[in-house]
Amino acid sequence: MTTRLAFDGGWRATVTDDPLHITPRFTGGASVDLACHADAAERVRFLADTFGSEDWLWDTPDILRFDKAGRKLVGARFHWPEESASAEDVARLPLTPAVRAGGLRADEVRDFRHERCSVLCRAPKDTVLTCLRDLDVLDEPLDARIGIALDVALLVQHGNVVGWSLTDPGRYLTTAYAEPDPNPPSPSTRRLLTECLDLITTPGVDDVVDGDPAALARLQAADKALREQHQDRQRADALLDLISTYVQDYGNW
Repeated sequence: MTTRLAFDGGWRATVTDDPLHITPRFTGGASVDLACHADAAERVRFLADTFGSEDWLWDTPDILRFDKAGRKLVGARFHWPEESASAEDVARLPLTPAVRAGGLRADEVRDFRHERCSVLCRAPKDTVLTCLRDLDVLDEPLDARIGIALDVALLVQHGNVVGWSLTDPGRYLTTAYAEPDPNPPSPSTRRLLTECLDLITTPGVDDVVDGDPAALARLQAADKALREQHQDRQRADALLDLISTYVQDYGNW
């Protein structure tokens, strides 16, 4: 059983039996946040009171923050990439081992940098989003899946953290600093999540950037549908945030 994990730069942590009791937030900022802060000021204080991996100006690695006293994991932010794996590569994604719930305790109080993943694997209907360090991960089995929070797991291979996954991402869609709606997402929200991801990840995003008329029509239609959706407004607003840059830059061609 995997009990110690290695992150970038030789930084290590021990797996505990205490996962985070924080609901993930899948935000329009293309990240999955495990945090309780309600605004930017609280986030600044949180970063000042903890240690670990942190983003800086023009540098956005994945973030894992630990309590200085007990060295326990207390929050995280994972960025997902716009490079989507092919269907053939997604089919190679290991389904085992099963997720084992667990927290992390840092081996030492020291800051480090953990590179964000480079490739996104989308399950059918986007029931699971899996982000990998690179496609070489698919060439060998995984050692473990450590469920550090509800529906969020770290992927481990040869003792190294090589990716992460979010199950049922539609449920956790929300705007920045807001808790997700506790009610299940509507069917239209789930369909629009898939449509938005199709448009802002490869190969669809390449067509949008190139000004392909069909792709731009789909982008405009998604934007319109989200603006006119009356139910599940919080999630609709999160999806509007997700595609907003593309709508502003290319949607009016």
